[in-house]
Amino acid sequence: MIDYEPHSWSSVLLRIRGTVLQGIALRLVAVAGVGLFAAGVHAQYGIKIPAIAHTLVGVALGLLLVFRTNASYDRYWEGRRLLGAITNRSRDLVRQLVSYVTPLGEEERVRVVRHVSLLYALVRQLLRRERELSALGPLVTADERVLLEPVTCRPTYAAAWISQSLARAAAEGRLSEQRLQLLDANLTAIVDAWGGAERIMKTPIPFAYAHHIKAFLVIFCATAPFAMVDAMGWHTPIAAVVLAFALLGIDEIGVEIEDPFGYDPNDLPLDRIGETIAGDTAALAKLAVPEATEVASRDRAS
Repeated sequence: MIDYEPHSWSSVLLRIRGTVLQGIALRLVAVAGVGLFAAGVHAQYGIKIPAIAHTLVGVALGLLLVFRTNASYDRYWEGRRLLGAITNRSRDLVRQLVSYVTPLGEEERVRVVRHVSLLYALVRQLLRRERELSALGPLVTADERVLLEPVTCRPTYAAAWISQSLARAAAEGRLSEQRLQLLDANLTAIVDAWGGAERIMKTPIPFAYAHHIKAFLVIFCATAPFAMVDAMGWHTPIAAVVLAFALLGIDEIGVEIEDPFGYDPNDLPLDRIGETIAGDTAALAKLAVPEATEVASRDRAS
């Protein structure tokens, strides 16, 4: 994701990275070539086509493009909302862990917090269709790497390891059943959110719809120069490129953000979110909560 100042027109207009220009540049060159050809044959033979057809068809094409972009942005925003839910539930899970599990040993604390960060890291790899566990560094141990290697849906293992730690604490009397349910509800919410993100990743825009828009765009942009050549003359290539930039650019934006979990400049900042989760949960893990420890001790005594 590119950070920018929305109030600064110059910094937005003059930046190339993150725009659709690079993605559609060759198509714009092709449209300019068609425009030049249309201007040439019109000047020599008077060939043109009526503009009324493009005027009427352009309205339908505009509606299709608007719907396409809105559908893609809905997927983009839902993906961000689901990643935000994972972030919030991860923080809350660790907050409850350090508050409700008493006594909580240092080794256990480090392990569970690491597993929370590992859970998100595995979700991130799942959404990006990646499998290289060595990229996760110290988040995964050698023994865990062996267990995860053959697994298709790896985040389920990290979630299960967290559940097992909580269940063990409950069996040892360090976590009441009511509080175990609270922690498990947060873990279930994380699983639900990653399932929603996985649904976005695995369900593209229907092919028939994507094909129809692209075919419609190609026909429109390839014939539009012949419809405007009578009025534009040798300026037709410039006018055709401006028109194509508007239409092809809208379609390209929709294509780029419909799967917001990759590495495109406008995709969601998955790595930054992972750093936020790791940093916030590590800070929470160091929190001393003597009041919670005393309350838990009284609860067990009573």
